[in-house]
Amino acid sequence: MKRSWNPSLWIGFVFAILGFFSYIFFVQFPITRDFPWANLLLFAFGAIFLAVGLKRAFGKPDTYRGKIFGSIFALLGLGAFAFFSFIVFYELKQLPESKGAPRVGAKAPDFSLPNEDNEPTALANLISSKAPNGKPGAVLLIFYRGFW
Repeated sequence: MKRSWNPSLWIGFVFAILGFFSYIFFVQFPITRDFPWANLLLFAFGAIFLAVGLKRAFGKPDTYRGKIFGSIFALLGLGAFAFFSFIVFYELKQLPESKGAPRVGAKAPDFSLPNEDNEPTALANLISSKAPNGKPGAVLLIFYRGFW
């Protein structure tokens, strides 16, 4: 009996490669850049198709081809997923050290920003004002270093 090709292996491998390389496209949009759900979905489809293809290849070897190249495709797809996960979830989250950022306990320069009523509020005014309990005013500044 002639064995037929196992299209699930090829489709699964294509999905895995698309999941890896499509991040170049998806990084343009904040909804898919902040958390790469579209890429993970492509990897999941690839894993499902590869698993079905491997089950066919090893479960019915007289009917379907693909024991060797199916295993290679699965390992390459798993490697692509591991490399993608390392790059996106670890390496891209490593921010460089900021030499000019204020340190804990450093005195902040005076500045003025609009408050919720759109009136200018200066840092010096907030610090010099007295709290209701008679203690001098205090200000907590939180610096968020964005990633853009």
